[in-house]
Amino acid sequence: MSREWTKNLRNIEPYVPGEQSKDRDIVKINANENPYPPSPKAVEVLKNFDTNNLRFYPNANSTRLKEAIAKYYKVDVSNVFVGNGSDDVLAVAFQSFFNSDKPIVYPDLTYSFYPVWCSLFGIEYKNYPVGDDFRINPEDYKEQNGGVVIPNPNAPTSLGEGLDFVEKILNYNQDSVVIIDEAYVDFGGTSSIPLINKYENLLVTGTFSKSRSLAGLRIGFAIGSKALIDVMEAVKNSYNSYTVDSLSIEMGAASIEDDEYFKSTCQKVIKTRERVTLELKKLGFDVLDSQTNFIFATHNEHNMKSLFEYLKTQKVFIRYFSLPRIENYVRITIGTNEEMDIFLEKTKEFILNDNR
Repeated sequence: MSREWTKNLRNIEPYVPGEQSKDRDIVKINANENPYPPSPKAVEVLKNFDTNNLRFYPNANSTRLKEAIAKYYKVDVSNVFVGNGSDDVLAVAFQSFFNSDKPIVYPDLTYSFYPVWCSLFGIEYKNYPVGDDFRINPEDYKEQNGGVVIPNPNAPTSLGEGLDFVEKILNYNQDSVVIIDEAYVDFGGTSSIPLINKYENLLVTGTFSKSRSLAGLRIGFAIGSKALIDVMEAVKNSYNSYTVDSLSIEMGAASIEDDEYFKSTCQKVIKTRERVTLELKKLGFDVLDSQTNFIFATHNEHNMKSLFEYLKTQKVFIRYFSLPRIENYVRITIGTNEEMDIFLEKTKEFILNDNR
């Protein structure tokens, strides 16, 4: 049988997420998930949800969720876009705005989904290396381009920048759409959302997966000028008008309305992050100044791939990237205090045994 048809199949290297083990008897701190449950108000929505409504399509405009997001961030509903996780939102944004004959630009050490979308959508791109301190240099982004994507705080480095940094990027790129990816901003970063009224070409993306403990529901959003949001809505409605399901709309709205619980959960993560950072430094680790729900760390005397592999044998899952410049770093998601105590105990065991 001829296999001539295989020539027309798309050949692409996909994004690889953190390992999702089926073993529940592990300390899973490798995927930047929140260790705490969702808002009790969101849980109440789930308990009382009328499953008979699942036979109907969800609201195509996700009106209830958009209104809740708009109220929380003090913007108009017309400035809000929602999607099936921030990955979906970013994918729509890439398709909506990056149609120039010039390459889009973003840092070399950053979210590894960006090059996958570029490959999938046929978008040319160029990377600017972060500095030896892993900081993004805004001066690199002066050249003409087809668009800019900056994660702030960045992943996997965990470093965040202030509004002066973002405004520099925007002022250098007045003829391009600038996307600021704020997946981790609630853990100590500075949001660029207040700048959307000043810069019509600014789009800020966010997610309910990290700080709102709703990774399993897949809720993402973008906030920007009406001009940008209208284009994203048109693109979304050209392939799927119902990206957010009925349950996600209701639970997401309830979650964002529970500000007290949200802030308390974020503070728990931040407090644990600071404690674990100090403990790792006592063990000789170099730890970057995180503004995220994870830590990026290295050790001058020990191999981090070996640490990653040892911890896995102890049922503690962290993240290792076999990439130039960060091949001796590990990314450690902040879990509960109990989970982080186990991580620290097993890490001390590794350090002790590795020195023998």
